[in-house]
Amino acid sequence: MTTGVPGVFGPDELDQLEAFFAEHGYATLRGVFDDAELGQAEAELVDVQRRQAEGTLGGRHGSLTLDEPGAAIDGQPFAHYVYFATEASVRADALVHHPALVAVARRTLGPEAWLLDYEIFGVVYQDARPDPGSGYSRIGWHTDHQSGPHLDMWPGVAFTIHFDPTSPANGFLRVVPGSHRSGTEGIPPGFERVPGEIAVYQERGDILFHHADLWHSAARGTADGPDAVRRHLRGSWHGGTRIDEGHGTDDFVKNAQR
Repeated sequence: MTTGVPGVFGPDELDQLEAFFAEHGYATLRGVFDDAELGQAEAELVDVQRRQAEGTLGGRHGSLTLDEPGAAIDGQPFAHYVYFATEASVRADALVHHPALVAVARRTLGPEAWLLDYEIFGVVYQDARPDPGSGYSRIGWHTDHQSGPHLDMWPGVAFTIHFDPTSPANGFLRVVPGSHRSGTEGIPPGFERVPGEIAVYQERGDILFHHADLWHSAARGTADGPDAVRRHLRGSWHGGTRIDEGHGTDDFVKNAQR
């Protein structure tokens, strides 16, 4: 599969993806999932999210570290985040362990790379929407490394599996290509325009990879209602020391504005 879109690669173009990622700090893998497996995972995660909002899910799938306690959509309590989503959804776990996704992680980090699905937040299901009661519609400039600069788990590569195509209507990722090689000096504190930034739009089923040191931010959607919804499954692979079980989130640095 050849996409012909800059920065977007098919599963038979992993050499090109790896080279693009090394230079720019991000890349998209397209055409990996079929409609059935994507839809089945989506249905499971929507149900898990509903139970989390209702307080019937149980387990370690939510806290106030990322989510807002008063978040509400259409006047009803709402969960923007489901932590350890792959523990709650067998179908989501299958997406995350797709051989093509694993191959990219190990190409970018080395054969000993490991998936952080068991500690901190695990793999997270996220649902962003700009309703007046929303607790998560955008996120300011940051790097993932800034969330735990004292930890030895770096380097890292994040992946995002998209259930909704992205656009100005429902929000999109802003990145500064190549910023993963320049440190964090000068990174904006909020949502400012950054010279050289670009919009990275995604299609349903795309897997976006980005380096843990890449400057990135998510724009707030401009639409209302269903057209404003932006849902995805996000996790990270790492090349440093494994996080111990029971590490928790007490030392998580919530540095990005929301």
